[in-house]
Amino acid sequence: MQINYLSPDYSVAPQIAVADVATIAEAGFKSVICNRPDQENLETHQIAAIKAEVIAAGLEFAENVFAPSTFGPDKIQRQSELLQELPSPVLAYCASGTRCSIVWAFAHASSMDIDSILTATTSAGYQLSHLRPQLESTALNRVAV
Repeated sequence: MQINYLSPDYSVAPQIAVADVATIAEAGFKSVICNRPDQENLETHQIAAIKAEVIAAGLEFAENVFAPSTFGPDKIQRQSELLQELPSPVLAYCASGTRCSIVWAFAHASSMDIDSILTATTSAGYQLSHLRPQLESTALNRVAV
C-alpha cells in the first residue's frame, strides 16, 4: 500500500484493501474517507467491507464517492465538511489518489496559497498544475474552510 502525504492531517492512497487497514491504523490515521464508487471496484474492494474493517480497527469512516465526471462543488463542500468533522490525520482513497488530491486542493483553495497546494500535491506525486486557473477561481469565490 502506498500512502502519499499532502499535509500533516491529510494523506491519500490508491485503492485500499481490507488487509491494509491494520497498516493504516498502525500509521496513526484516525479516519478514512472513501472517494471511489463501488461500481469501479471488484466485490472484494467494496465500500461495505472496507468500512467494516476500518470501524473494527477503531477508526472513523466516511464516504464522499464520485467519478471524475460527477465531480463538482457539492463534492468539494462535502469533503470540506468531512475534514472539519473527522478526527485527523485522515487517509482518503480512490483509484490512484488523484481525485482525493483534487478534492483536497479545491477544498483548501480559499484557505491555502495555491502555490502551496500545488507544491504539496506535486511532492505527493500528483501533478495538478493544469488546475491552477480553476483553483484560483475557486479561491476567489469560496469562503475558507
